[in-house]
Amino acid sequence: MAPTDLSGGVLTPDLPAAEDFRDAGKAVDRLIELYDTAAAFLCDTFSDAVINGAPRHRVRAFYPEIRITTTSFAKIDSRLSFGHVAEPGLNATTVTRPRMFRNYLVQQLKLVMDNHDVPVTIGVSDTPMPVHFAVANDAGLTVPQEGAMEFTLRDYFDVPDLSTTNDDIVNGTFQPGPDGAGALAPFTAQRVDYSLARLSHYTATAPEHFQNHVLFTNYQFYVSEFEAFARRMLADPDSGYESFVGPGNATITEPDAALDLPMKLPQMPTYHLTRPGAAGITLVNIGIGPSNAKTATDHIAVLRPHAWIMVGHCAGLRNTQSLGDFVLAHAYLREDGVLDADLPAWVPIPALAEIQIALEEAVASETRLKGYDLKRIMRTGTVASFDNRNWELRDQSGPVQRLSQSRAIALDMESATIAANGFRFRVPYGTLLCVSDKPLHGELKLPGMASDFYKTQVARHLMIGIRAMETLREMPLERIHSRKLRSFDETAFL
Repeated sequence: MAPTDLSGGVLTPDLPAAEDFRDAGKAVDRLIELYDTAAAFLCDTFSDAVINGAPRHRVRAFYPEIRITTTSFAKIDSRLSFGHVAEPGLNATTVTRPRMFRNYLVQQLKLVMDNHDVPVTIGVSDTPMPVHFAVANDAGLTVPQEGAMEFTLRDYFDVPDLSTTNDDIVNGTFQPGPDGAGALAPFTAQRVDYSLARLSHYTATAPEHFQNHVLFTNYQFYVSEFEAFARRMLADPDSGYESFVGPGNATITEPDAALDLPMKLPQMPTYHLTRPGAAGITLVNIGIGPSNAKTATDHIAVLRPHAWIMVGHCAGLRNTQSLGDFVLAHAYLREDGVLDADLPAWVPIPALAEIQIALEEAVASETRLKGYDLKRIMRTGTVASFDNRNWELRDQSGPVQRLSQSRAIALDMESATIAANGFRFRVPYGTLLCVSDKPLHGELKLPGMASDFYKTQVARHLMIGIRAMETLREMPLERIHSRKLRSFDETAFL
């Protein structure tokens, strides 16, 4: 569409006026039209500016927006944790990449419209789309660093704005704007775009490849086992899995094909075993430490996964534990500190029944142990997460006393962060760890000590995580997303 010259000499694409919709599919079609037109306009004008110099006017395009107005307290199915607003009024959200999020948007819009019997209004927001995020749609186009061009980029194009790139909604500190609109979704368009760019950077895979069920690990051993499992699934025509994707977006669809990975892996190598509708499994090797765990989950959360589970190694804290035993976290002692500003340590992180049952049943299935016999190799209880990998070198009187008082049974550096961020972002979470050392009892993680353990238990441990995710995949989404994750005044969108 031809650009329009706004007052003040600003060029913007000519787009249709806001319109009401009662069909969720058609509403999302309009979102796609608005977004694609705006992004293409920015890409075209920026590409021209790179070649021909600064544009004659400032160039601006806006994100599309969803608005919904309810006038009564509708009678809602009390079992649902999402799909409805808390009270009558106006709620709105900006939207980015609607083509990628189509299934999610159709589902959420349909629930809200059905539950409240009202239309949704689709139009153009007043939030400018940064040119950096628009050009992410064009693989052949990038925005140079400041000073690399002959003109000052910010004089002509919008750049990311931190005032609309934050976690105010999920942190419960969001304040409505001048129009009084409440938040309809947990993330604004700019916050989503920010994380999509970060995901591409840290994982070296496109966000489109991420599946709805995410496993996190802190050891490379699990990646090799995951690839071996993926190849077995690709060899089975009845498995339902379609492809295996690794860093660099390397993709195979045949079990014997070579996976052409980049020579230099990213900070958080990520692999996706895909199924239609993103119903497959993603494995992220987050490495070691709570900061990495927070970084990964901060960004994956915008994809609105159905569940994420930590499957990593831990220190066993009880003398009755053996190397290779499993730990199913029922609670978390958060001494990692990385989320204290967003989610104070006094906030409890509850266990989610659906996740816990799926994990316990998967352990029983893989080990062929049930009931009381399962206690031989698995304990449930509190997992502590520290921010110091070498905590054993400190004066042990303080840490050990706190661990004992908390009744902790295991310690690692990532699990509490992943669970706490799941709670904060309303993403169902769980933790199943494997004991790789017992530092309080003289069994340190040293070369050679755990070699037999690594060989025999890694494959089993990973398979337990996979089986748990396959169980969760068969559950209705409404059942997995627990009401425990929702606060008093929640967004209608999941």
